[in-house]
Amino acid sequence: MHTHQASTAPQPLAGLRVVEFTHMVMGPTCGMVLADMGAEVIKVEPIEGDRTRRLLGAGAGFFPMFNRNKKSIGIDLHTAEGAEIARRLCASADVVAENFKPGTMCKYGLDYASLSATHPRLIYVSHKGFLPGPYDHRTALDEVVQMMGGLAYMTGRPGDPLRAGTSVNDIMGGMFGAIGALGALIQRGITGKGMEVQSALFENNVFLVGQHMLQYAITGQAAAPMPDRISAWAVYDVFTVKDGEQIFLAAVSDAQWETFCNVLGFADLKADPRYATNNERVTQRITLLPILRERLAAYSAAELASRFEKAGLPFAPIRKPEELYDDTHLKATGGLAEIRLPDGERAGQTAQTTLFPFTMDGQRLGVRLDPPTLGEHTQELLLGLGYAASQIETLHTQAVIS
Repeated sequence: MHTHQASTAPQPLAGLRVVEFTHMVMGPTCGMVLADMGAEVIKVEPIEGDRTRRLLGAGAGFFPMFNRNKKSIGIDLHTAEGAEIARRLCASADVVAENFKPGTMCKYGLDYASLSATHPRLIYVSHKGFLPGPYDHRTALDEVVQMMGGLAYMTGRPGDPLRAGTSVNDIMGGMFGAIGALGALIQRGITGKGMEVQSALFENNVFLVGQHMLQYAITGQAAAPMPDRISAWAVYDVFTVKDGEQIFLAAVSDAQWETFCNVLGFADLKADPRYATNNERVTQRITLLPILRERLAAYSAAELASRFEKAGLPFAPIRKPEELYDDTHLKATGGLAEIRLPDGERAGQTAQTTLFPFTMDGQRLGVRLDPPTLGEHTQELLLGLGYAASQIETLHTQAVIS
């Protein structure tokens, strides 16, 4: 058993009970935000387990990434007894979160209207593809809303829409659900009444591209896709250097341009009147960049990084996700934490996961509970709801719970 040392990090949500009916990324992210801040988060899974546990390829990291600090109970909601257990669990909760198709929760009496009728303090967070409206019957995925919401257009080269390189809307949609829940909790503390919070992928994506929409509204100029945009700076690019390595280098002011030339011994470019100011350099990019590419090709990425860091100039190595495990800063600041893997060939072995990117009282919020195995806490939770051990045994035998 992999144990975690007791952390002294703040747990502002300790004592809060959250029950989540979630799968994939969006709903689980909402629960994880609350769990990392100390809430008791109970993940209700089908008795055969959340399908996310068995995903391959790009989905292999979903379950262990987004389900730490949670407890698991397996319930067959299709049975009357199972639905009853779930309703009792929700009656003991402060927050219920879900991300299933519209109408799913209603079938089991687990929708907001049904639960709040007898539990007015309940805060209910629904994660959907679209907020209620003409599109809400459509099936949404992160990639679908990136395409229809202008993000894929902005990320790809012209004529080649490209999704962003991670589940941005799923993750942020879950975070906005959690932000809504926190606001509702504060209001409940004042009025004693809960409310429903809804968060949606499409609306999240539209919020992300809002800056480009406003650019158009204000200037009348449509935003060009990022790879094709007219940069405000002349030196703001990826350069291929020695041994085919790549590095991003930038000089975003006249002072930085001067430093850039000094650091690399480009006195001739510094003295060239065609490149005297940033705006002149931008208009001359077509002549300037080929010169820079040719000269920089002689340097190793490490040498350039070292010179730029000393001079305080912006730079970035081009990293692959797996290389971040060796990142000096992440290791030194405790940005990665060990978890026990619950499923698959590596079940029981450990891996490192990423923590939320903020501190509270100067501390990172760590892992208290490993991502749970299916039904790891079923017995404990049912005993807590007042079920007798013999009843629990019977429910197991009848395959109502796992």
